[in-house]
This record gives sequence, structure tokens and C-alpha cells, in this order.
Amino acid sequence: MSGQRFAVVGDPVAHSKSPVMHAAAFRALGLPHTYEAVRATPAELPTVVNALREGRYDGLNVTVPHKQSVLSLVDVLDEGARVAGAANTLVRRADGAIVAHNTDAPALAAEVIRIAGPARRWPQARALVVGSGGTARAAVVALGVYLGVRDIVARARSFTDRSRREAFIASLPCPVTPQPWEPWPSSETRTIALIQATSAGMHGADPGETVRDVVAWDALPADAVGIDVVYNPRDTPWLCAARDRGLSCDDGLGMLARQGALALTLWLGIEAPLRAMRAALE
Repeated sequence: MSGQRFAVVGDPVAHSKSPVMHAAAFRALGLPHTYEAVRATPAELPTVVNALREGRYDGLNVTVPHKQSVLSLVDVLDEGARVAGAANTLVRRADGAIVAHNTDAPALAAEVIRIAGPARRWPQARALVVGSGGTARAAVVALGVYLGVRDIVARARSFTDRSRREAFIASLPCPVTPQPWEPWPSSETRTIALIQATSAGMHGADPGETVRDVVAWDALPADAVGIDVVYNPRDTPWLCAARDRGLSCDDGLGMLARQGALALTLWLGIEAPLRAMRAALE
């Protein structure tokens, strides 16, 4: 069997653990495939997608800041990408068409359930999403579509721009209430799930204190749960604050492994070795 070539494209992308994770998956499956990290600016992204279209890649993952803009470069939107308004996985069909998928949302939903346990009454819960980019959109879908949360609030620095705030809310598949970029104790008292969905705190990105300080940690219920999608470093200021509050919480490695396993299945049509992929991230 000849080896196939896969990659993750983003900017920055040197921090990505996806190459290590997928290399472990290919070893576990006995496959000669390769996976690399490709740094591309917004102007360079069409060239990378075109390389997939021409067969120089056999599949792509897409990370910040391209999860929304990549939609204009593909031929077909899978339902998950359409609903989220963002994609993290590109698949080339036999006819050469490029299909965009979103595996972030189901991966995030599974991680929230893992951390919180299966007994939560999600329709009665309030959830907070921090951010307004592609991962934040996936977080809203994970909470509202997959878990059935009916009361979702979002905080983002971009919401100071009314047009951007309204565009974000209008493009989502379920109702979301925007809130100012500041802690809100009266809201936090009703919040049992929090997802930090920005790149703040990640190596090479904005400092993590900016997102840590927009949550009124002391007001949160003791049984609230949280996920910071950042995984490098693993101890972000946001996650440290969540731990200090005593919340059940975790970093983004679990989400990374799950979305990667779903992507691998889309590319190869076989069950991914999730356990081996997760172990490679430790």
C-alpha cells in the first residue's frame, strides 16, 4: 500500500500536536501514511486547499484562523460545517470535490459529557461560551444542538462592534445571548458549563489572562464544569482559575483526540484508534 499524505493548516501551527497524534494512529493501524503541519496565511490558504484538490494531499485539518474562511474555498458543506458556520476537516471525494466537515462540535459535546457525567439536565442549564471564532461556533453547536442546552450566552471582544455581534448571533443554529467582555456574577450563578473557545493562552497567541478575567469565578455553582480548548500549554490562566474554583475541568487534548479520530474516519472510512491517539498526546 502506498502512503497517503495528510496535514493540518493554520497560522500559527507549530504548536499543533496533530502530527504526533495522527502518526500514532497510523502506526496503530499499520498504515504508511504521513501527517504534517503547514503554516499558511489567509492569502496562502487557497493554495493549500488547491493542493488537496489536485491530490497532493489526501485530507486536511483546518485550525485557527481559517475555520470560517475555508468555507468559501470548498465545493460542498457537510451538515455539521453548515450548521456551525465553520469547518476543521476537508475531505476530497472520488469525483475531486472538496467537502468541508466540522468534527469539533461532536468532539466537544462528548468531552463535556465525559467531564460532567451523563446525568446532567442540559435543557435546564445555562452555558457560557467565550469567543466568537470558528471554535466558538462549534462550541455553541455542541451545547445547543448535541446537548440540548437552551440557555447559551457568549462573550467576545468583537461584540463591541454591533455589526459583528449581530452577524455572529444571526448565523448560529440556536439562540445565543451576547454579553459584554467582562465578568457577570448574576449570570455566572446560573452557569453550569463553560467553554473557553479562543486561542488566548496558547503558545504564540494572546496572553491567557485576557479570557481568565471575564469570568466571575466565585459566583459559579460548585458543580459547574469547564473546558479550555487550548492544550499547549496545558495549564492556561483560564484553566488554573477554573481549578482554583474547584470545578471539574480539562484542557483541549480530549477534544483534539476526538475530533482527530472523527476526521481520520472520514478520510479513510475505518474506525480510528482513539485510545492510541489520546495516549500520544500525553
